[in-house]
Amino acid sequence: MTDRWALAPAEDGGVDVAPLGPDGLPAGPVRRESDPAGAVRSRPEVTRWVWRSTPEVYPRLLATGVRVERCYDIEDAETLLLGHEGRHGEPRSAAAALARLRGGPVPPDAPQRAAEPGAQSPLFEPTGTHLPLTDLLAVYAEQLRRHERTARPDRMRLLTAAESAGMLVAAEMNHAGLPWSAEVHRELLHGLLGERYAGGGEPRRLAELADEVSAAFGHRVRPDLPADVIKAFARAGIKVRSTRRWEIQTVDHPAVAPLLEYKKLYRIWVAHGWSWLQDWVRDGRFRPEFLAGGTVTGRWVTNGGGGLQIPKVIRRAVVADPGWRLVVADADQMEPRVLAAISRDPGLMEVAGRESDLYQSVSDRAFSGDRDQAKLAVLGAVYGQTSGDGLKNLAALRRRFPKAVAYVDEAARAGEEGRLVRTWLGRTCPPAAGSGEDAAEEAGIPLGEDDGEAAAADGQAWVPGYASTNARARGRFTRNFVVQGSAADWALLMLAALRQACADLKAELVFFQHDEVIVHCPAEEADTVVAAIRASAELAGRLTFGETPVRFPFTTAVVECYADAK
Repeated sequence: MTDRWALAPAEDGGVDVAPLGPDGLPAGPVRRESDPAGAVRSRPEVTRWVWRSTPEVYPRLLATGVRVERCYDIEDAETLLLGHEGRHGEPRSAAAALARLRGGPVPPDAPQRAAEPGAQSPLFEPTGTHLPLTDLLAVYAEQLRRHERTARPDRMRLLTAAESAGMLVAAEMNHAGLPWSAEVHRELLHGLLGERYAGGGEPRRLAELADEVSAAFGHRVRPDLPADVIKAFARAGIKVRSTRRWEIQTVDHPAVAPLLEYKKLYRIWVAHGWSWLQDWVRDGRFRPEFLAGGTVTGRWVTNGGGGLQIPKVIRRAVVADPGWRLVVADADQMEPRVLAAISRDPGLMEVAGRESDLYQSVSDRAFSGDRDQAKLAVLGAVYGQTSGDGLKNLAALRRRFPKAVAYVDEAARAGEEGRLVRTWLGRTCPPAAGSGEDAAEEAGIPLGEDDGEAAAADGQAWVPGYASTNARARGRFTRNFVVQGSAADWALLMLAALRQACADLKAELVFFQHDEVIVHCPAEEADTVVAAIRASAELAGRLTFGETPVRFPFTTAVVECYADAK
């Protein structure tokens, strides 16, 4: 008897299933069954299901109350393997993998569809043609062999398993939804924006601020049109290149204050206003469609709804069900701790293993107790801030933690030279693009953001001023990639461990972004969940990086409202 089975949806609505041998090929007959949920439910001994795509299969199972313990997602594995082989961007579908295996024409991937508000459907339309289970398993068996040909097969196998677990978590989060009070949301919008006007025009407060901006300039100005604002400042004798907050707030002009307030409220109105509430919140839940590994660094994104960019003021609407609580957990200083683990720098590992604040400990060693300077130095090493004070801070950091700085320096050098750069577990940065801007786009780095907050919230790596057109631009990205990507690898294993720890509880994972996780649970389970989060973080540290002194603590809060956690 085997605990690993394959499952493939059939064209008649049923499924084909078969037990698997160690080589990934069928160890018994392929069976057609009419009920997908029944096929899984009748085999409780199966601990890992192998299938083409988790978003294709798992939502259908969850809708009938069926939960699986583990899976292997063939198309997600194909993405990781292609990247490791330096073939990022090639079609990732199982049909494409089969064509490559058999030397036939490779079909392109179907485009990702836009999320449908309120819908509970897969993230992707079917990619390629339907594959019989035997063909699908030919791809799977070849993937097992390709794992063995990677630089570190043990780590690559772990990464693939972790990513497949993340796909399960994402599907379960999409199914559960984030608790959301539409009533509280409406009250917030009314307090911030005032009354709504008929016809869908700007609400009262935005209209008032627009009038204040116009009055300050002495003529009518549309604050929602950057070109109009830039022109108005020019008429006032003030040259600005954009209407970004960081530039406008330095200008001495009476229009600045109402303009900045207008921009803040306008963003809320457009991104999380009444229309958003109507589209994305149903039956007390917000379901933005989480997508695990949505960027090349492995960080998550959401397909629709802006689920990773919930403004702090709007978090007041995230409210637990009666008798339930939200356990909100933030990983403390995750990236420098990851840098300590991957660089094996003795001094930084010792600091990252203490109970005390990491940046304060670094400052005591290298910056005469100046925590702010220590934080800037560590983040500068990760993000490539090597000019001005950043260069001086980096020199001080290099003296105290030479292996840590050398690790990111080597990653930057490899990126500049066009070499492949990998995370600790083997996730691979895309090859060099034609220019710095091309590389930024390929890597998921937005150009021209107001600030880094929105980009970071959406699971993207943000580098200020990333517009260089030479190899140094890619070097800055790969410097960060080895840390941020390794942190994403660790986070996947933390989520997988937490999911298993909560399997026998009523608790449900409802939100995740980079270094923050929210669990919705009955009040009496809250302490158990808090302990599970801490234990899962430590277990993930050992699984990902081996035995090191580095700790991965979380700051947790048990609250009824998300906004009360911070």
